[in-house]
Amino acid sequence: MASLVSTLKCYPWVLPQNPTSCLSQKQSLLLPIPSLHRYDEFKATASSAVVSSLNPFSTLSSLYTHELLPNFTSEDFLGVLQRQKNSDSLMSLYECASNQPNFVQTSDIYEEILQQLGAFGDFDSMKRVLHDMKSSGCEINQGNFLIFIESYVKLNYFDEAVGVLTFMNEEFGLEPDTYTYNYLLNVLVDGNKLKLVESVHSDMNDRGIKPDVSTFNILIKALCKAHQIKPAISMMEEMRKRGLVTDERTFTTLMQGFIEDGNMEGALKIKDKMAKVGCQFTNITINVLIHGFCKQGQVEEALSFIQDMAEEGFRPDKYTFNTLVNGLCKAGHVKHALEILELMLQEGFDPDIFAYNTLISGLCKSGDIEDALEVLNLMVLRDCFPNTVTYNTLISTMCKENRVEEATKLALGLSEKGLLPDVCTFNSLIDGLCTSGNHRNAMELFRDMKNKGCPPDEFTYNILIDSFCNRGRLEEALDLLREMEKNGCARNVITYNTLIDGLCKSRRIKEAEEIFDQMELQGVSRNLRTYNSLIDGLCKNNRVDEGLILMDQMILEGRKPDKFTYNSLLTHYCRDGNIKKAADIVQVMTSNGCEPDAVTYGTLISGLCKAGRVDIASRLLRTIQLKGFVPAPQAYNPIIQALYRKQRLKEGMRLFREMESGNPPDAITYKIVFRGLCSGGGPIAEAVDFAIEMTEKGYIPEFSSFSMLAEGLCALSMEDELINLIDLVMNKANFSENEISMVMGFLKIRKYQDVLANFDHILSIRQPRRSYRR
Repeated sequence: MASLVSTLKCYPWVLPQNPTSCLSQKQSLLLPIPSLHRYDEFKATASSAVVSSLNPFSTLSSLYTHELLPNFTSEDFLGVLQRQKNSDSLMSLYECASNQPNFVQTSDIYEEILQQLGAFGDFDSMKRVLHDMKSSGCEINQGNFLIFIESYVKLNYFDEAVGVLTFMNEEFGLEPDTYTYNYLLNVLVDGNKLKLVESVHSDMNDRGIKPDVSTFNILIKALCKAHQIKPAISMMEEMRKRGLVTDERTFTTLMQGFIEDGNMEGALKIKDKMAKVGCQFTNITINVLIHGFCKQGQVEEALSFIQDMAEEGFRPDKYTFNTLVNGLCKAGHVKHALEILELMLQEGFDPDIFAYNTLISGLCKSGDIEDALEVLNLMVLRDCFPNTVTYNTLISTMCKENRVEEATKLALGLSEKGLLPDVCTFNSLIDGLCTSGNHRNAMELFRDMKNKGCPPDEFTYNILIDSFCNRGRLEEALDLLREMEKNGCARNVITYNTLIDGLCKSRRIKEAEEIFDQMELQGVSRNLRTYNSLIDGLCKNNRVDEGLILMDQMILEGRKPDKFTYNSLLTHYCRDGNIKKAADIVQVMTSNGCEPDAVTYGTLISGLCKAGRVDIASRLLRTIQLKGFVPAPQAYNPIIQALYRKQRLKEGMRLFREMESGNPPDAITYKIVFRGLCSGGGPIAEAVDFAIEMTEKGYIPEFSSFSMLAEGLCALSMEDELINLIDLVMNKANFSENEISMVMGFLKIRKYQDVLANFDHILSIRQPRRSYRR
């Protein structure tokens, strides 16, 4: 980063001393961001201006037939045409005007009518008007047919756009010229219709229409889009053979092609070739290369390149700054992006909405949401009106940071700013509400989005299905799946995986299998998690043989079992006491290149201890330590428990102390050791000391073991030790003053059974019948 900073320092413009000084006016956060009211005023002013400009014949716009006054002009008629809301009213007005004896349709009027009809998608009426134009003797030119091409393309009717070439030739006797072909080729390339590009280019050659520089540039762009860089370079050589001079567009198109392929070196070679043939660099060329550097995350190289170009007279423009802001944010250098923003404003350029949105997104990702909100205020103050993407980024981040209430307020204000919340807005809020446990409000918002005409997508449903499954409310989750099917909403692998996992955890295996089969019928590919969830469910329901069959099916479908797959099978065999099968699973796992993890070893150790083979389990523990693993409590706990059960108290305590130098003991470890000390017949003082140790570390003793210790202390007349221990536990467990008074009252009168009964009752309210951490 140091080199980046130094590059910024040697930049020809002075950078601001404070990287975020353009955001330093904290009072801007208090603005109701309805500086956007200025936008409403602007719209109102514009609207009144339109009304005031209406001519006396503006009433024509609302009539289908009207006796036009004899003194209206072509300009008046054009103004009325432009205000029509549909093709029917437009054609009625056209017919009305055509019937006026003193009115002559001009080329401009015909062109305006064609443009308007094209916008409405009424191509039959367009053809009729064009024939009327021909009948009236008005000259028809290539431009009239470009309107057809443009209108078809806007509606994605690319085949029909190509058909215009035949239409103009066969019905109007016009041969498409080079410009028409170029126009058509360009819109086809932009629409990514590369097969049609090939067909139209072939037709152009067949008709003997000579290509010009623009034709070749468009074809080079098509080849670059198809990632065919070598043929694109050959096309440039073909230009020279035909006596055509390559221009800046030729070179920059090739540069962009290399950049899209991730080949910045190739783009720079084209730059060198451009310089060699004497083609001058403009800001367009330089900005394309800056974009290339930034796209590959080479921001320092971009800044160095700008420095070099500045020495040759280049001055960064708006596009340069916007590109740098985007590049710096995507590379994670958000603070430096703020510096560039400051410099951009000093140079008199306003960032575009993409730069602002990228900056807000970068700040949100780095956790600087307050700075992101200040950038939002800056946008509004600079008359760059935030869009839904801007607000969705902020709302999503607020929800992830559990600031759902603020996010909701921001979302509720969208309509006041002329924006409507979209499905992404609702999804962020619903997810935030579910994550924060506010499931009822999440469902209310879900119903609200549907009532407001915003259909939920698969992400919406997946969030809610996951929420229901996590809470064991599977009927509601299944109802949502049925709703998705009814509404034609796509179900993806996440939808089905969530349901299968939820059903398996609730032991509803048959339904999980039905969902599993439904995936194939719906054409949804199963993934590793799908199989793992169902295999785990089958194993936990003692259907391990079916789990093994499913694993074989998974392998046949090209999916390699992972540690989760093997651990599910291993857990079953260990729980069943079948150590041989469990060992076989570990061997298969290793031979298939899947390294056992801490869970694998912990499960196997637990199985060995359950089978009474504690010494083998201890040796396995040492083996995994030699392999570099730091065993988790789940590996130690079964061995310690088995040792205490076998009255091997010193070995158990030695393992417990060993844990403290690696993965520390957990609540279960303390519970095991305390119970072992209280019931193992060892020195009572050791049990008392351990009770104090665990309590001071925040682990409250389990009552059943504690009562054994208390009875032992009373039997040995060690009541003072018992009182001190009870007092310590009450303080750590946050007993109320009344609860402490009650317990201490019984202690004073030596009613130890009443003490223990009340002690048990109060502890059970906080955490029933098990050790827990405070």
